[in-house]
Amino acid sequence: MLSKYLTVKRTGENEINIQRSRFIAHIKRAETENEAQEFIQAIKKQHWDATHNCSAFLIGEHDQIQKANDDGEPSGTAGVPILEVLKKRKLKDTVVVITRYFGGIKLGAGGLIRAYGKATSEGLDAVGIVERRLTQVIHVKIDYTWLGKIEKELRSSEYTIKEIHYLDTVEIETFVDESHVQSFNDWMVELTNGQCTLDKGATVYLEIDFCR
Repeated sequence: MLSKYLTVKRTGENEINIQRSRFIAHIKRAETENEAQEFIQAIKKQHWDATHNCSAFLIGEHDQIQKANDDGEPSGTAGVPILEVLKKRKLKDTVVVITRYFGGIKLGAGGLIRAYGKATSEGLDAVGIVERRLTQVIHVKIDYTWLGKIEKELRSSEYTIKEIHYLDTVEIETFVDESHVQSFNDWMVELTNGQCTLDKGATVYLEIDFCR
């Protein structure tokens, strides 16, 4: 598993107009080729009357699965430009379909490449990008007398609180980067004078909004 990587935040779409043609970017996170292909087919079915539904996707930890489809546009002017934007943004597990409704003005090969690239870039900006960081959930169990201090320290730190359980004792679930687990545990012991219990929970990805 990768320690961190970038992908799209949500499923969504964004439309731009270039020389009277409508370019609608449909974007989704996809972790398998089958999931990507199902999304592409769903968009093609939804926009069956479009001039073109061009697509590309990039899947796998090491970008093992890469595909681009021009869907009738001149070879290399649509699918590849979409894929190149995904690579340039260093995104993983992402599928993009650009629906084009022709507006009557031909763009030429260079114009098409720029148009599909722009539609993809603006679509990605619209749905947002997140960084997924591999983290360990650490369960910190403390007496209620420590709650105010520990919660304040955590909220002003680099760590993210997942959830707080108010039981016989307080249990604070915290996301901790795997490489920082030992230093986090040492910090908790120091803050509580050793009056805490620390247990490892699940290993999960934490998603953080990513700004270029």
